[in-house]
Amino acid sequence: MASLNSPDSSPPNISFSIRETRKTTATATSSTAAAAGRRFYRSNSTKEPSFSQFPFTPPHLNNCPSLPQSFHNSPATSPLHPASTTTTAAAPTKLSDLLISHRCVSSVLKKDGQILSIAIFNDILYTGSDSNLVRIWKLPDFTECGQLKTKASMAVALQVSHDKVYAAYSDCKIRVWRRNWDRGLKHLRLATIPATGNYVRSYISGKDKMMKHMGPITSLAINISDDVLYSSSLDKSVKIWRISDFKCVETIQAHSEPINAIIAADDGLLYTASDDATVRVWRRNFSRSDRPTHSLVVTLPTKFSPVKTLSLATDSGLLYGGCSDGYLHFWLRGWFSGQLKYGGSLQGHTHAVMCLATVGKYVVSGSADTTCRVWARDEVDCQMHTCLAVLVGHRGPVRCVAAFSGSVSEEVVEEADDGCTICSGSLDGVLKVWRVTCTKNGTRNRSLQNGTEYSDVM
Repeated sequence: MASLNSPDSSPPNISFSIRETRKTTATATSSTAAAAGRRFYRSNSTKEPSFSQFPFTPPHLNNCPSLPQSFHNSPATSPLHPASTTTTAAAPTKLSDLLISHRCVSSVLKKDGQILSIAIFNDILYTGSDSNLVRIWKLPDFTECGQLKTKASMAVALQVSHDKVYAAYSDCKIRVWRRNWDRGLKHLRLATIPATGNYVRSYISGKDKMMKHMGPITSLAINISDDVLYSSSLDKSVKIWRISDFKCVETIQAHSEPINAIIAADDGLLYTASDDATVRVWRRNFSRSDRPTHSLVVTLPTKFSPVKTLSLATDSGLLYGGCSDGYLHFWLRGWFSGQLKYGGSLQGHTHAVMCLATVGKYVVSGSADTTCRVWARDEVDCQMHTCLAVLVGHRGPVRCVAAFSGSVSEEVVEEADDGCTICSGSLDGVLKVWRVTCTKNGTRNRSLQNGTEYSDVM
C-alpha cells in the first residue's frame, strides 16, 4: 500500500457538539454595498494546526436524524473555520472586478420524504427519495415529466448513461431502466442486479457467495468504455458488474471501514472514499481472463476524518474529498508524473460535507450544516479557490447536489455572464434550484441602463 504527499500536520477535527456564537454584522441592503462588503474565503495552505489535541472523530451522518432548531440556525460562516489570508497571483479577471450574485430559482416539496440522490444527464434530472419513486425533471424549465416506480424504497444512489438509468435501493439491489426517445422520453425496466435466480443458483453451487452486497449500497459509478458498473457498500467492498449481461465479475475488499463514495475516471482509475479516513486509487488490469482485476495504486490520507463524498474535476485533474469535520480536501495530478499530490483544504462548513459536484471551474459542496457553498478554482493557480456564494434556504442537511453550466430559464444571458446552475436535495424533503452568476461590473452597468437587474436575493 502506497501513500503520497500526505500533509505535514492536520486541521482540528471539530466535534459536532462544539458550538460557538459570534455577532455578525448586518449586510447592506443595496446590491452595490453587498458587492463591496462581500468577503471571499480562500483555500488553506498545507500547513495547518496540529491534530494531536483532538483524539476523536465526529459522529457519522450516514443516517442523519432530525436536527435541533439551533442546528438549522447555523451561521453562514464558521467561527471555528476562519478565513485564510493566503494570497496568490491574480487571475486574468480579478474577483474585485466581478459582480457575483446568486438566487433560488425554484423550490419543490413532494410527499416523498428525504431527498437522497440526484443524477443529471443532458437536460434530464433524476431524483431519488425515501419513497419508491424516482422522479424525472425536464430542464431548463424544471418541470416533472415522469416517474420510475419499484416495489423497493429509498433510492440511495443514482447514475445515468446515454441509454440507461441505474438506481441503488435499500434492499442492496440495483434496478436498471433503458431510456429511449421514441415519441418522447420513455423508460423501460431492463433488469435487477443481481437477479434473484442467478444469485440463488450461484449461492447453492458455491461459485460466488458474495455476489450480493451484504450491506446497503452507498454509491454507483459507470465506465462505459470498459462496459462496467461499480457499486460501493457499507459492507466495505466494491463490486464490478459487467453491463452487457449484468453479472458480477469482481469483488474488491477495498477498505477496513464502510465505503461512502466511488468515482470511475475515463482513464480507467477508480477512486474510493471510506470512513477509515482515506481515499484509495485503483487501476484496472486487463488480462486474457474474463475476470478483470483491480490493483491498489495509492492511498491518500485525509487527516483522520471520515471521507463522505468525492468529486473529480476532469479538466484540471483535481480530486476533491468532503469529510466529516467540514473540510474539503483536494489533490492535484502532476502533469509529468501523473501522481496525485496533496494540494490543501477548503474550510467554511461547520458540519460534515455530505455531497460534491463540479462543473468547469466551479465546485459545489453540500453540508449537514444545511448550506451549499460554491467555490471557484483560480484559472492560473489551481490550488487557489474562492468561496463565491453560500446558498442558505434548506432546513435540513443537504444530502445531494448536481451542477451544470447554463441557465434554467429562457431569460437572456449577457455574453460576459459566467456561472452555473445548482440542484440541491435535502433531508428536509425539499428540492431547490439555484443560479450563481459572475458578471463584470461594466456589463452590469450596461444592463442596469437597459433595465436589467441582477438579484442577490435567495
